[in-house]
Amino acid sequence: MMQPFIKAAQPDNEYYFDEGCYIIEYSNSDADPDVSIARALVKPGQTTRWHHLTETTERYVITEGRGVVEVGDLEPTEVGPGDTVIIPPGCRQRITNNGSTDLVFLAICSPRFLPSCYEDIDS
Repeated sequence: MMQPFIKAAQPDNEYYFDEGCYIIEYSNSDADPDVSIARALVKPGQTTRWHHLTETTERYVITEGRGVVEVGDLEPTEVGPGDTVIIPPGCRQRITNNGSTDLVFLAICSPRFLPSCYEDIDS
């Protein structure tokens, strides 16, 4: 049974993920296996690699900046603060920062993100 807990912010734990963005894991643990929350940052002019997650639904909640998201067979779509992108398991995805400032979004995954669910499909 899950117990209540508070996880303190750890902004110094930012790391570069080979996908092409910087990540801070806000919540990703065995103590809460149903969901993970990370802050992703894409620098201006950068595009993340084509990838998909197996058995995991991902949601992007854009908090800062502007970008163009490509998901599945949808047309490339401009996104900005307040927009949410829903990405089903196995659906290809990538995002481009087409602005002049950092593109920042929350990546909320259910069940929680595990490195084993990430598949790079960039050719």
